[in-house]
Amino acid sequence: MKKVLIISYYWPPAGGIAVHRCLKFAKYLREFGWEPVICTADNPEYPVLDEGNFKDVPEGATILKTKIWEPYYLFKLITGKKKGERIHNVFLEEEKPSFGHKLGIWIRGNIFIPDARKFWIRPSVKFLTTYLKENPVDVLFTNGPPQSTHMIAYGVKKKLGIPWHADFQDPWTQVDYFPQLMLNPISQRIHEAKEQHVFRWADKITICSDTWKRDLESIGANDVGVIVWGYDEDDFKNINVPLSQKFTLSHYGSLGPDRNAKTLWKALSIIAAENEQFKNELEIELAGFVGHAIIDELESLGLKSNLRLFEHLSRKETLERMHRSQALLLILNNMPNVNGRLPGKLFEYLASRRPILVIGPEESDASKIVHGVNAGSTCGFNDLETTIKTVKEFYEKFKLGKLVSNQTDISQYSNRNLTKMLAGYLDQLTKS
Repeated sequence: MKKVLIISYYWPPAGGIAVHRCLKFAKYLREFGWEPVICTADNPEYPVLDEGNFKDVPEGATILKTKIWEPYYLFKLITGKKKGERIHNVFLEEEKPSFGHKLGIWIRGNIFIPDARKFWIRPSVKFLTTYLKENPVDVLFTNGPPQSTHMIAYGVKKKLGIPWHADFQDPWTQVDYFPQLMLNPISQRIHEAKEQHVFRWADKITICSDTWKRDLESIGANDVGVIVWGYDEDDFKNINVPLSQKFTLSHYGSLGPDRNAKTLWKALSIIAAENEQFKNELEIELAGFVGHAIIDELESLGLKSNLRLFEHLSRKETLERMHRSQALLLILNNMPNVNGRLPGKLFEYLASRRPILVIGPEESDASKIVHGVNAGSTCGFNDLETTIKTVKEFYEKFKLGKLVSNQTDISQYSNRNLTKMLAGYLDQLTKS
């Protein structure tokens, strides 16, 4: 069996969605002739932990851990956070962040290049260069962000010449928060130069959406492949929970300033004001980090009593609540590159077989997938009329017991089939 070294910062016990890309690849690679060897960080600073993810680690797989030093104590000191407090995405901040928070972001963008895991690069290159001489693999596979993983493979590739597949969950210089890094011209050129190193030295590049594929190719990446996020059929076996008796609209994941669905909240308040039964039956369920501005807005619209907040749910609880919900909210980032944004939760929404309400552009890749399998509806960020009409249609079907998802086949998005696609790319890299 051929071997692939997967270099991934996120690995169990990490929670959240980011860990599942490499974890699910590793879980299924053996079925397609590839033995995964994992290189991850020793004692990393994960924002969320979930011990349940260990169940997907391939039995007997080699797990290598290299030392990492992360400067989060400095960010906590600057921003006034407690020593034991976990750091979530630094851009999930209120609409008027403090000076300390802005300073922390400036340091992150201009000093810690490519990201706060930069101090993981040198020790990992040194360790892997020695290790791989004695324990060879056929291909290197990296997944970012953090983009430091790509810099590790870049260093190893230059020394050992092993074929390298670079995979992007999110773009690098084209990611939506890149303009928020407050980069000076020199720092921006350094980011761009390192990104070009990946484009030139990687033997294969993949990213998770069609639009972002075209975006990468527009700045110099060649022959970019697309491997979307997916769902694991095993995760959805034996979930047997009753539907909510409330008209529950649920969102799972972080909601920062760029995901504040103001038009949706306004539409809900308008309908609630004219229909007391709707007001009594409405339940807005938000699980994950939710910015105070969103909570304040819902309260100002008279929807506080309809709001249910869950700071963190285990993966098992999340999937069960997806099945319980009457409809699932897919709130896209209201940012320039939104059309390529395919949240990992989308495919788990599909697998839960509940109707999806996309908040974002009709022409987005996410909306196209939802409509392509007949899984829900889309409302534009600022289209109040359509949003009111769509919510009312959902509610009327709920009252009749007919709020269902009439999906067609979604098996192309299963993690097993997506891993088969990855294995095909890896096979190509080993053909001489």
